[in-house]
Amino acid sequence: MKRVTAIVRPEKMEPLKEALFAANVSGMTISQVHGCGAQHGWSEYVRGTEVLLNMVPKVKFEIVVEDSAVDALVGIIVDAARTGEVGDGKIFVAPVEEVVRIRTGERGAAAV
Repeated sequence: MKRVTAIVRPEKMEPLKEALFAANVSGMTISQVHGCGAQHGWSEYVRGTEVLLNMVPKVKFEIVVEDSAVDALVGIIVDAARTGEVGDGKIFVAPVEEVVRIRTGERGAAAV
């Protein structure tokens, strides 16, 4: 199994969520996060003083899927979240050693 973590623009949360539901992907965790990537934030003027805002708001999706479903899932995320501009985000794929459903004690793929 793999954990796919996608960091995307906040305005892409609903379109991505709808695309994942349309593809019958369930069991996702969505978090509002802040960070800085290649764009390193932006400058704004507050009361005449320039302020560097280097923590950009993003949305993080975390989804655990079978190894065979990773490529399709990454394709869905890219299609739904891409704008072609700097700041579209990143996708990370990491192995998951074990999953346990707390309520039933199921393990592995049955727990996902």
